[in-house]
Amino acid sequence: MQTHLVAALDIGGTKIAGALVDGTGRILVRAGRPTPAREDGETVMRAVEEVVAELAGSPLWASVSAVGIGSAGPVDASAGTVSPVNVPGWRDFPLVERVRKAAGGLPVALVGDGVAMTAAEHWQGAARGYDNALCLVVSTGVGGGLVLGGRLHPGPTGNAGHIGHISVDLDGDPCPCGSRGCVERIASGPNIARRALEGGWRPGPDGDASAGAVAAAARAGDPVALASFERAAQALAAGIAATATLVEIDIAVIGGGVSKAGEVLFAPLREALGRYATLSFVAGLTVVPALTGTDAGLVGAAAAAVPPGGVPEEAAGAVVTGRARVGGFGELGGFGGFGG
Repeated sequence: MQTHLVAALDIGGTKIAGALVDGTGRILVRAGRPTPAREDGETVMRAVEEVVAELAGSPLWASVSAVGIGSAGPVDASAGTVSPVNVPGWRDFPLVERVRKAAGGLPVALVGDGVAMTAAEHWQGAARGYDNALCLVVSTGVGGGLVLGGRLHPGPTGNAGHIGHISVDLDGDPCPCGSRGCVERIASGPNIARRALEGGWRPGPDGDASAGAVAAAARAGDPVALASFERAAQALAAGIAATATLVEIDIAVIGGGVSKAGEVLFAPLREALGRYATLSFVAGLTVVPALTGTDAGLVGAAAAAVPPGGVPEEAAGAVVTGRARVGGFGELGGFGGFGG
């Protein structure tokens, strides 16, 4: 019988995923909705509320002790607000307060989606055992998180490691964040597809113009599709190399939907990284795909919601493991507004 569960939300520009997660990171119940990202803020929030309501309809909801949220950023974890670049209707939106209300008053922890993915990968995935790591979510946007000295390093507001808004093209395209030439403006899924279409690539009979379709065309040898992924890989390599030079990471882990392109992305990424990460202390940097897959955001969000102390026995192992590997998932409450 389950006696300790966490409700997790993974909120991005394309989808809102929800789950009930146990103390080992196992997902027991799922729910989801498309993100109405171009609609007003209340419409987006209604989609979140529908996901929470679906989870609350499970018989297991009675065992839920907290809610963890991993959201596209930037987030302000200390204030409990979010302002995702790819969800224009949310600016300083009081997400923690609104989710707490939807969840019947349960305590809520908020982290950026990149931080959530990093927590999951360092706990159970490709960054496990590494003391210094950068983990990236490359999807509708590009997020990231850092592990430094064996501990998760979210920063004061929960945005440390947000590699998507490092500028890698000083005179590049304007980014919705207000800057120019950001990694996200070049390497996110929608921008990979946009660039391929602008270059003359055309979807097949099914009309699929997504980055996944561009990846399939690249695997078939389409030169325009290949060039779009090579450009994305170059932007990612420049951002990863800059981060590695600044904080001396040992590994970069890449997850999110775009990572499913496989070697179409990773082969040119490794090649480009060799040109950018040239100093002796970053030249050996490893780049690998994430292992926790599309569930990384949910597992990491659940980890963020585990409170320090007072944890039911069956969850204690996960918390202790988290403290040893990422500096304490429960400690995320200190910057994430756990319970507040």
